[in-house]
Formats: sequence, structure tokens, C-alpha cells
Amino acid sequence: MSSSLVAYDDSDSETETEKAEVPNTSGRQTNHPSPSVSCAQYFAPGSLSTKSTYEMQPAENTDSSGTRTVWEDPPESYAQNNNADLTSYSRRAYSGHAALCMSYKNYEQTSSSSTNSGNGVSQKRMHKDCTTMKGIKPYIPKRLRQENSSVPENKAAHERESSDCGVKLGTSGEQTWGKISELVKPYLGFKYKLTEIPKSLVFCMCKHSGPVNEIQWCPAREQSHLLLSASMDKTIKVWDAVDTGRCLKAYSCHSCAVRAARWSSCGRTILSGGFDSMLHLTDVETGKQIFSSNNEFRISALKFHPTESNVFLCGGFSPEVKAWDTRTSKVLRVYKAAVQQTLDILFLPEGREFLTSTDAVSRDSADRTVIAWDFQSAAKISNQIFHERYTCPSLSVHPKEPVFVAQTNGNYMALFSAQRPYRINKRKRYEGHKVEGFAVGCEFSPDGTLLVTGSSDGKVFFYNYHTARIIRTLSAHEEACVSAIFHPVLPSLLATCDWTGEIKIWQ
Repeated sequence: MSSSLVAYDDSDSETETEKAEVPNTSGRQTNHPSPSVSCAQYFAPGSLSTKSTYEMQPAENTDSSGTRTVWEDPPESYAQNNNADLTSYSRRAYSGHAALCMSYKNYEQTSSSSTNSGNGVSQKRMHKDCTTMKGIKPYIPKRLRQENSSVPENKAAHERESSDCGVKLGTSGEQTWGKISELVKPYLGFKYKLTEIPKSLVFCMCKHSGPVNEIQWCPAREQSHLLLSASMDKTIKVWDAVDTGRCLKAYSCHSCAVRAARWSSCGRTILSGGFDSMLHLTDVETGKQIFSSNNEFRISALKFHPTESNVFLCGGFSPEVKAWDTRTSKVLRVYKAAVQQTLDILFLPEGREFLTSTDAVSRDSADRTVIAWDFQSAAKISNQIFHERYTCPSLSVHPKEPVFVAQTNGNYMALFSAQRPYRINKRKRYEGHKVEGFAVGCEFSPDGTLLVTGSSDGKVFFYNYHTARIIRTLSAHEEACVSAIFHPVLPSLLATCDWTGEIKIWQ
């Protein structure tokens, strides 16, 4: 066990921490005899009586800080404003929404057979009738009209040109952009309330043939049912992770593993970078590459500026971090540090400063592990933030308070102030999970009460942010769980991914 370079005299002892963190294993789960729902369950707020597919450590609903987590039903004002009964609306929105529990392949087989005799035939007939009617022309958006005017008339050439990014439609054939999920709609226009710990498996999506490096919910609230995933199988995929669990589109822009992918703030484009040193900004609908450039080093981290939507930072296997402008396709400025690799990038609130975590750890010194930068001047603000001999593969900022956490390879998360001089909180340390060399991500819940992280043993750990205690663990995957993220709109909906290419959605 590596010893810390800094002795924390005022920190809690290990003995006290171990006693506080012993989980209660006396709880038993009861089996509910419902064979008709053995492989599916209904996805609805409040339907938490369904038995979880995986074992979890039971815990109380109220922690020591008095924070009680509950699933919030759709706001009553939504029903009142629309002169509708809330109960009947919920039944309409969620009835018939069957979710897959264990095998996504079985779901595909049943859905493909029903499409041939159901909605798929009617949609195809409607499309055929519209195109053969005389005197009536279907509406074509301006963007598509401009693209079609420059496309050759030859059909084969048209197909080659329209597949610049190797885009492939999923089995659903639905339009990716423009659809608003009926499950998300009741929560639009209202503030996110309290978060409950997910218990039940909703979807298991296994379309990636390699490890999933990163997942992200679409930041546009109306399109937040879309989930983005980047994988070592050289592809990026967009999923309908709320309604159907289907892969809507797959993009094959890269010739090597895709290490990082991020939604733009509007949700219409995807920025991706990988081990082929290429940067691509791809239109979600058409698959066209709006911006493409060789970054000259393998990419491991990408982040959009929080206020300047056309600017992003790019870091990887290089001592440099570059700021790019997608409008000019040029590098705005370069941030140089005496390191070999940038592991993660985190913008602080308002975007005037940002942090980078690096691999600069030596035997006698751990400076430059976390570096604070001034975004405009490219000057270093501090490189003496973290003094332990561990690298930090992931950084995350609190949504309400001026603090951030750093995931460390010492199997714990450290808490820091997000204001100068970025001091570490010596009294709080979130430990109990395992990292062991994986780039395991961590994130706060949207209300800031929980801190969630994956683990190299396949579990998901939920920590109380105020007390740093483990509230519950979820046995989510068989291999290393590298990411766990809460939905930005739907309370308590969680997405996880692992090193085998599996993505799961939890309620």
C-alpha cells in the first residue's frame, strides 16, 4: 500500500471509518410470484416495488444529514395547466412501455417480428403514398435542400457522399432529432428535485463489440432521452435510452478506438476524438462531418466550453492541451505543461478557469497531477493542488457548490475547493470502491446530494455527498464499470457502461 506524502492529523481515523461503513447484510429480498413480468417491467415514476435484478446492500432512506431521497411524480401543476387528471396522464404515458431486463437480443427479435405486421408496414405504406401523390410535394428542410443541391445525380455517388461518417440507422428507423419523449415531457419546465437511488434494471444494450469508454446524456432537455456512447470498437452510437433502448444511429468516423465523445450544447452535433489522432464534429441527423482535423496526438479527453459553444479543449498523449474553434477549424491557444499525458479536463463554473489531470507522478514528488489554468491567457494558476502519489483519471464539479472531486487510482475520491487556492478537504474522503488502473468516472447527482462512481469489480457505489458514507452499492456489471451518470431531467434514472461493451439503464 502506497503511503501518502501528506499526513492528515485532523482527518478521521481508519478504524472509525471502517466501523461506519460496514453494510447491513441482514436484509432479505422477497420473491414476488409474477412470471409474466420476469423479463420485463413497466418504466414509470413511483413503480419501485419491482424486485431488482441484482443484489444490493439495503440502506435506510434517510441519512445522517437528514436528506431523504424520493422519486418525484410528475408535477401536479402540469396536470392542472392542461386540465387533465394526473393519474390518467401517467397511465397514458407509461402504459405499454415494456422494458428489457436481461437480453437485448430477445427484444430485437420480438420487435422485428412485430414490425412486419404492425406499425412498420403502415409507416412504409404512408411513405409510399406520399411520394406517389401527384401535385403534392413533401416538405424538405432548408438544410437538406442545400445539401441535396450539391449532391451528384448518380445514386451510387449520392450514397457515398451522404455516408461521410459511415452513419447507420438503427432497427427502429426513427428520426433521431425532433422527437420528444413522452416520459421526459412532464418534467420539462420544472426544476430537478430530489434523487432516489435506482433499484431496477430497465434496459440492457449490448451493441458495442468493444469496451465503452464514455457515455453522456444529451444536454438539450427536450432531447435528453438520447444517450451517446464511445467505444474501443471504433464507433460512436446514439441510443434511445428512455423509450425503447434501441440504437438509433452508429457512426464510424474513426479508424482506431474512440476514446472521447461529447454532445454539443444544442444536441445537434457530436464531437469525437480517438487514438487515430482525428477530431470530428458530426451532424447527428445526416452523419456529415462539419469539422474534421488531425490533432497530431492521440486524444483521451474532450470538453466543450460552458459558455462559448463553438470552442472546445482537447487533450491526450501529449504535454499540450489545445483549444479549438469549430467555426474557423483552427487552434485558438495551446496550454503547455511538463507532462506526458492529459487524463481528463474539467471546466470550472463560468469557464474562466479549467483543470487538467495528468500522469505526472514521480517517486519523490506528485506536483502537476492536477493543474489549474486560466482559459484566456493560457497561464498556469496552480500545479500544487494534489500531493498524493496517485493519478486522477476523472474529475467532476458539484452542480451547486464551489467544490469538485478527483477520482484517484488510490481507490478513493478526494474533495477540493473550486476556488483559489483549490485546497483539498482533509476531512472527507469517498472510499470503498476500486479503480485499479481503469479510467473509472465519477459524477454528482443533478441535485448535488449524491456522488456516484463505477468500480473495477463491476459495482456502482452511491455516496452521501455531505457525510462521505456509502449509502448503497449496486452489482451492475460482471466486468469493470467505467462510468455511471444520472439523467439530467428524469429523477433517479441512471446509465452505466462496462469494459465488455455493455450499457445498462437503471430506474
